[in-house]
Amino acid sequence: MPGEVLFEFTQLGQQVRVAAIDVATATEVVVIAPLTASRLQMQNLALAKLRRRLAERAPEPRRF
Repeated sequence: MPGEVLFEFTQLGQQVRVAAIDVATATEVVVIAPLTASRLQMQNLALAKLRRRLAERAPEPRRF
């Protein structure tokens, strides 16, 4: 799971580009949200995508 996460918000017309960056791994994901969404909703959406991306990259535990 991510530790410290940075968020960047960029308005593009009636949409907002939200980038979420995991500081420890420098993994970045981007989501596009409607301008009507709250900042918290946008952050939660981006954070969920970042968590999925980090889980995909996580090494599988060794089995003996």
